[in-house]
Amino acid sequence: MSNITVCARFRPLSSKERSNHGDSVCIHGIDNESFIFKDDKEENFKFGFDRVFYEKSEQAEVFEFLALPIVRDAFNGMNGTVITYGQTGAGKTFSMEGPSIIACDEQKKGLLQRTVDELFDCMKSSDASVKFTIKLSMVEIYMEKVRDLFDLSRDNIQIKESRVQGILLSGATEIYVFNSAEALQSLASGISNRAVGETQMNMASSRSHCIYIFTVQQELTKEKRVKAGKLLLVDLAGSEKAEKTGAEGKVLEEAKTINKSLSALGNVINALTCGSPGKAFHIPYRDSKLTRILQDALGGNSRTALLCCCSPSTSNSAESLSTLRFGTRAKHIKASPHAHCSEESNAKKHGVYEATKDESMERILNKLRERLDVENVNLLEELFIMEGIILDPNSVEDLDLAFEDVTLQTITSLQHMVEDLLCAVEELKSENKALKTRIAAAGKIDAFHKEAGENGYASIVNKISDRLSHLVSWIWPFSSATH
Repeated sequence: MSNITVCARFRPLSSKERSNHGDSVCIHGIDNESFIFKDDKEENFKFGFDRVFYEKSEQAEVFEFLALPIVRDAFNGMNGTVITYGQTGAGKTFSMEGPSIIACDEQKKGLLQRTVDELFDCMKSSDASVKFTIKLSMVEIYMEKVRDLFDLSRDNIQIKESRVQGILLSGATEIYVFNSAEALQSLASGISNRAVGETQMNMASSRSHCIYIFTVQQELTKEKRVKAGKLLLVDLAGSEKAEKTGAEGKVLEEAKTINKSLSALGNVINALTCGSPGKAFHIPYRDSKLTRILQDALGGNSRTALLCCCSPSTSNSAESLSTLRFGTRAKHIKASPHAHCSEESNAKKHGVYEATKDESMERILNKLRERLDVENVNLLEELFIMEGIILDPNSVEDLDLAFEDVTLQTITSLQHMVEDLLCAVEELKSENKALKTRIAAAGKIDAFHKEAGENGYASIVNKISDRLSHLVSWIWPFSSATH
């Protein structure tokens, strides 16, 4: 077993930090692995990490030490994870993406572009008889929902667990990429869909945790062997203090959710590093979507690296100290990753190679052709269980997973029903209000007509009476004369 790799990176002072606090910094470098940190109370702390990158460090240095070994291992069938962590505005996204995912010079390329280039360079330098496929997925955790950044209609992706593949994002879009340019173009389209917002700490602050997933599979046809590795690059949203960021309204609610998930991550780190050796203890992976997705990375089934990004300014010393302490705790996490490799002859025995549906069905048909007798039904059932097409009723793990899936589906379905009902109620309220308005208007019109009718009748009677009186007064003298 080995510890995860933990590095610290200090960005240059920002123009705002220089104008408000001058050139004062809270760190004093000792060497490339340790430094002295001075907090806001002038107390000194010594920190040591696998590597410390100071403000003049190049992007290439960070990639080569932190990520390159993990990328190469992922290419050879081992799971790997690289995480950037720290206060908002500390340089996490710059370390991950550089100033731009596409329009970026070589010197400023981030971990993401360099990872893509390395994967395809490894492909080019490999044996021509090996068949490679690279799939790319991209999701964000926004307000505790997992959203597909390649398909925004998939805004509540479920997290599932497989005995073979570990943690999975069920239904997330997977794009096959065949060269670096194509992969970067896909990543750029996904990044444009990411939730960002403006705060006093950052003009384009990430409002979500972003996860880039590369799945690399190679088929060694001569050896009848398959290797599959999954690589996660995780750009965490930064921890925030409302009084510093000036967050309010929606941005404040986003900050609360971000801080809550980062607290859950801290709780998982504490549980992993503070438990008594040899004793079973609970790890709260399910307390947040972030920790659930990172379960393999933190639980040991992955080669993992953590980059703690910090501001060197004395004005941010409290936040930087918190980040560095988090990194120090994470250093004690033990990992024992293994390559995901199988041979066709022993795939059944080890259960490490998950074949495609076509391959599974072909194996089933071949077995049935060999044994067309009364045991076919039992054999079919056994094969379906073995291939994972149906559940093994004797497997508690499978039943628990199935129960969890059904529960999640039911909850999601009920949530959709509640949303539909709320929409229907709002529509009925709106229609009811409009109907009341029309009824009131009709009442007023009716009253007006009634009043107008009554007034018109009285007016006519008065006019007739006046005319009759006038006529009588005109006729009366002649009537008198005749008599």
